[in-house]
Amino acid sequence: MSTVALNFGIDEALQILGVQAINEGTSTGSNNFSGGEIIESFSPVDGQLIGKVKTTTQADYKKVMTAATSAFQVWRVMPAPQRGEIVRQFGDKLREKKEALGKLVSYEMGKSYQEGLGEVQEMIDICDFAVGLSRQLHGLTMHSERPGHRMYEQYHPFGVVGIISAFNFPVAVWAWNTALAWICGDVCIWKPSEKTPMCGVACQNIAAEVFAENNLPEGISCLINGDYKVGELMTKDTRVPLISATGSTRMGKIVAKEVAGRLGKSLLELGGNNAIIVTPDADIKMTIIGAVFGAVGTAGQRCTSTRRLIIHESVYDKVKNALVDAYKQLRIGNPLDENNHVGPLIDTDAVKMYTEALEKVVQEGGNIIVEGGVLSGLGYESGCYVKPAIAEAKPDFEIVQHETFAPVLYLLKYTGPIENAIAIQNEVAQGLSSAIMTNNLREAEQFLSHAGSDCGIANVNIGTSGAEIGGAFGGEKETGGGRESGSDAWKVYMRRQTNTINYTTELPLAQGIKFDL
Repeated sequence: MSTVALNFGIDEALQILGVQAINEGTSTGSNNFSGGEIIESFSPVDGQLIGKVKTTTQADYKKVMTAATSAFQVWRVMPAPQRGEIVRQFGDKLREKKEALGKLVSYEMGKSYQEGLGEVQEMIDICDFAVGLSRQLHGLTMHSERPGHRMYEQYHPFGVVGIISAFNFPVAVWAWNTALAWICGDVCIWKPSEKTPMCGVACQNIAAEVFAENNLPEGISCLINGDYKVGELMTKDTRVPLISATGSTRMGKIVAKEVAGRLGKSLLELGGNNAIIVTPDADIKMTIIGAVFGAVGTAGQRCTSTRRLIIHESVYDKVKNALVDAYKQLRIGNPLDENNHVGPLIDTDAVKMYTEALEKVVQEGGNIIVEGGVLSGLGYESGCYVKPAIAEAKPDFEIVQHETFAPVLYLLKYTGPIENAIAIQNEVAQGLSSAIMTNNLREAEQFLSHAGSDCGIANVNIGTSGAEIGGAFGGEKETGGGRESGSDAWKVYMRRQTNTINYTTELPLAQGIKFDL
């Protein structure tokens, strides 16, 4: 494998982003240090220590909430287009620091440098989307049954929005939420994954620059760090009306129960067990490209990664053989070397989950056709590099019913009409992303119909992985049902209010009720 020395620019990137050896675990834009315990961030690329953050204590959290609620009083009364101007400036800052932040994302999370740059581009794109949206936050006007009355509905900001993000997209998912919440007049408190805290510090630094340059309160964007116990400070807090949480289904169920218990609102983006259906009319070349990137991109650690390939028996061997040949061409190594296709898993716990999944599929009667394994030696010292694997399996295998957050692809065979493949796809508990490869119009429309895919995302002739910010992103069933990013997802961050105005000298009651005095 080719290797890259530590002169690839990460030190320069950290300097540009203002990420120091020890960073505040709690921040409202200032450099006040927390009194909490230390979290060390080690890169899965080479095992080196990137830096440290201090966890947020209850006392720190109290200060953060004070800053956030105070900032909300200022931020909510700014006209939305003026808030859009601030978001525009934030997007421009991201453009200036795209390379540096992309390198940090790649180095701290382990995804390829191109994917790191792509993640920052998603942040820029959602800022652009939000800027336009700032002049389009709309309500509805409707006719009243009472003469001389006007009815309409409008949207108001919630207040403090709590954001809990996952390691696999350490910056983009925060931006999806934050850019829209800011436009809507909300302020945000963000708990990034404890596995990628430096990315959180970098983003907070960029946001703080923008607010300082505009003489705005630093509490509009707040950062807290730590494990689930720190997240609980937000989920239990009645002053945080909306919690947006991205992560595992297990985590999401805990958050949903806690927030619902206080009658708060939650936006959940949870697990995905995504499938591509390959019909007899599929373009095999396109299928292989979509399936391979979907299965091995980000080392299989995307919520939209392709886990299952449901292939018709008539083309099964052809697709299988093409996949095996394609996997032989994969280059595994340092993700900052753009010659490599696959970087490391996030940590050794993820490696253990990967190896256990391969053992499980064999125990259940599956057949490994592309061998996996953990890589060691020069360039693999972190212990986080694994070989993407392919296993033949059956739909009812227990391991196939669960999300394996690693580069393991399960091949499933179907017979008969497209309805049989759709049934296999839909029988898992998750419902995030789905795709069909076919040149048959009837099959494509059936897949997209009411009786088709039950996922929040359904694609034709592209893979399951990757989404543009213009469309609402999210899924059904154990994926949580939330929607982020584009379309009308902005409404999640606001409270709806119906208004009736009487401009007469009479007071008629609705439904013709008589109440004479």
